[in-house]
Amino acid sequence: MKIDHTKWMQEAIKEAIKALHEKEVPIGAVVVHDSKVIGRGYNQVEMLQDPTAHAEMIAITSATNYLQQKWLRDCSLYITVEPCSMCAGAIVLARLKTVVYGVQDIKTGAHSSVFNLLNEPRLNHQVEVIPGILKDQCSALMIDFFEGLRETNKQ
Repeated sequence: MKIDHTKWMQEAIKEAIKALHEKEVPIGAVVVHDSKVIGRGYNQVEMLQDPTAHAEMIAITSATNYLQQKWLRDCSLYITVEPCSMCAGAIVLARLKTVVYGVQDIKTGAHSSVFNLLNEPRLNHQVEVIPGILKDQCSALMIDFFEGLRETNKQ
């Protein structure tokens, strides 16, 4: 059975839009298990004043609570932006099977941009990674957010 990565990335984009409405960096994530979303998250760093409140971390916590277990071996995580090193570490620790993301993060990305923690052979788990799904939509969210922020800061 072919997986419709676009369908699930659209769910992550919906989460990113929630972040945007809260004036957070618009990153969203969903965890999918057996063709069902079992965890959702969007960036809440500013709202919670918590540097660990990234979309991925919230979605992973939600999914582990749903399954009542710490391992997400048969799950896929869809993220609008390449995960940072903190989130990549959590992805490896949760033993996620697959990570699908939209756009690279050239400043902090931990799959291919700065580091590659998701496929580090010295770690005890490696993750299948599928980049570039709905890249243009994910990129537009980030560009619009940061352009708006720069405009606000000029005033």
